[in-house]
Amino acid sequence: MTDRVVVMVRSGPLTTVQDLGRPGRAHLGVPRSGALDAPAARWVNRLVGNAEGAAVLETTVGGCAVRPRRAVVVAVGGAPCAVRVDGRPVAWGAPVRVPAGAVLDIGRAVRGVRTYAAFAGGIAVEPVLGSRSTDLLSGLGPPVPADGAELPLGVPAGPPAVTGGVMPWPGPPAELVLRVRWGPRDDWFVPGARRALLSGGHRVSAASNRIGMRTEGPVLRRARAAELPSEGMVLGAVQVPPDGRPVVFLADHPTTGGYPVLAVVDTRDLPAAAQAVPGTPVRFVTAR
Repeated sequence: MTDRVVVMVRSGPLTTVQDLGRPGRAHLGVPRSGALDAPAARWVNRLVGNAEGAAVLETTVGGCAVRPRRAVVVAVGGAPCAVRVDGRPVAWGAPVRVPAGAVLDIGRAVRGVRTYAAFAGGIAVEPVLGSRSTDLLSGLGPPVPADGAELPLGVPAGPPAVTGGVMPWPGPPAELVLRVRWGPRDDWFVPGARRALLSGGHRVSAASNRIGMRTEGPVLRRARAAELPSEGMVLGAVQVPPDGRPVVFLADHPTTGGYPVLAVVDTRDLPAAAQAVPGTPVRFVTAR
């Protein structure tokens, strides 16, 4: 039995294994998946000496706790939270050595939604189609780890980073600004739909998840009552279901869909969407 393992002590509300996903396979019906806040995942990997695409733990709001069988260097970043080793406070946003058998407790996010934990060597679950990411929509990748689950670790690739300051993380937005490009189905909406999308009043819904960021607020009305045949969907698509409230597709989005897409969000704005707490105001603006 290898000792290069971390055991899940407390899995939290939703903890998944994520790397940078499975891009480029939508034509096969395979979603992209991967860390929703990819810059945060890349950074914690750098802190522990991993390649930026190594698999990490992504926690949602409530954090998690793990126990390594062998001493390991860990970095926790993304949404700020309390981090403790056997009850002792340690640094967030910096490499920390966790002794064998000690409990690393990643606390509840105090700002933002998603926290990332990188372990030196990366989480070495079996890759599926080139990625170790858990895809909640299709079921590809490792299962969501339950309490008691064992996650193997790889061999450390390099020394931890030497840090001299605060982790460069922008923090969750007070107002989420999303740049959009129009189409492909904006002709399916009444002439005032663009104005309604840009007018403000939208908020992040508590029903949001890894598949899509749902919104509350102004209703976007269609000009056509029919439904589209299923067609390809892209990351950042602003799909409008029958209730008229836009949904911004995130990493686990379906590769096809039948509701019309009014616009597409610039993918550079999606990490902030991943960290926007329910109730955050959303402002859509035309991309330039």
